[in-house]
Amino acid sequence: MAVQVPLWHHYLQAIRSRAAPRAQDFQRAEDVLLTVLERVHALDPRFLVDYSSDLEAFQFSLRSSEDPLDVEVPLRVDAEALLVEELGAAEPGPGPVLCRLGVPRGGAGLEQWTAEDVFSPSSEGDPQCCGHIVPGKVLRVLKDLLVAAIVHCKHHSLITPGALSAASLTEGQLHLSLLVSSGWRKIRFNVVPVVRRKQGVPALRGVPLVPGFPEGTWKRITGHGVDLVPANAQHWRTSTAHLLARLLGALGTLQGHRLDSLSILDRVNQESWRDGGQSPGLSFEHLKMALLWASVLFPAPEDWDELQGAVYRPLVVLLCCLATRNLPHFLHPEHNLLRADGLDLNAIYQRVERFASQPEASLRIHVTHLGPSPPPRIDNGVKALLQLPASDCTYWTTAYFDVLLDKFQVFNIQDKDRISAMQSIFRKTKTLGQEES
Repeated sequence: MAVQVPLWHHYLQAIRSRAAPRAQDFQRAEDVLLTVLERVHALDPRFLVDYSSDLEAFQFSLRSSEDPLDVEVPLRVDAEALLVEELGAAEPGPGPVLCRLGVPRGGAGLEQWTAEDVFSPSSEGDPQCCGHIVPGKVLRVLKDLLVAAIVHCKHHSLITPGALSAASLTEGQLHLSLLVSSGWRKIRFNVVPVVRRKQGVPALRGVPLVPGFPEGTWKRITGHGVDLVPANAQHWRTSTAHLLARLLGALGTLQGHRLDSLSILDRVNQESWRDGGQSPGLSFEHLKMALLWASVLFPAPEDWDELQGAVYRPLVVLLCCLATRNLPHFLHPEHNLLRADGLDLNAIYQRVERFASQPEASLRIHVTHLGPSPPPRIDNGVKALLQLPASDCTYWTTAYFDVLLDKFQVFNIQDKDRISAMQSIFRKTKTLGQEES
């Protein structure tokens, strides 16, 4: 096993060598976009410019993938003065709750949000609500403003020629997409109108500490507001993207290879599992969620000391989620992030398991790294073991995932209690296997 260690570090060094140029590319592209958004604000003060994009730049530097980046455009509205009318989930089963944003009758300071271009008057004779702010209308106004702003910025030479064209503006159901050139790289931004709220996550209030995060971090971060973003033309939904990014940033303050493991898996996902980005597959958000769960399931610092073992922590969580077809949202575990993506989960699972069994082939980035691969680390029976949490949620524990790490020959913890718990779970799984046979 010691011979394999340098290969992991060579791979990580190659990723890190690209981090600084990627950060510079992001900065140049973001400057272009902020210039346009400043003009949008000048044209319509209802749309604000969010300059606090450190988290987006931080996440971009961790990635190798070229998936679009979300850029939020806050609306200049007092969310606490609005009437939030919850309507239930978008689809049967768990999922983000839809809502409408009502404007109360006689609401002070909300007059600009009762204009026809963003507002739909109530026809129900509601004594409290005079109508609703409609996300579809907000997106249409924002699109027209972006086109006008781009034309203005180009005409007045506020952005460099070729950096951005209104022709690249495409309208999605939930966002507006812009392709910005930054040197030779093109970065796609999804511009999303957002309503900032001060309320924290109700289900997470009162949670003082979650293992794996710095003390007090969980309570401080989840105490921030949960934003509202468009869900469809008529409805809004809650968004925890900002909270998840802050939690990821908190992991970066800890010693160990937590964020390195995410960077490695994202690069492998881009190059091997998605054929250089040509095939559909997992996103950076899926991998980030696996790391957040792994950080809780493996809170001990020694779990993250060694690079190879650190990569396998989120990897075994990801394998289990693919095998059971359920990747729980970290802040709303009842929401399955694999449910609505239309992914070929069987094909993705096969690729991820192949990497977990023989990672060396995917880690070779230079001819000097060529050589015979060690034999597979696992046999074909591992998928049955990975299926256990689907039938019994008590398996979603450190001891169960320690068993998986042991299967992949990367369990190197000396703690007697953890070893005992792992052995207990292992005996239980063997008993189940004997009963089924």
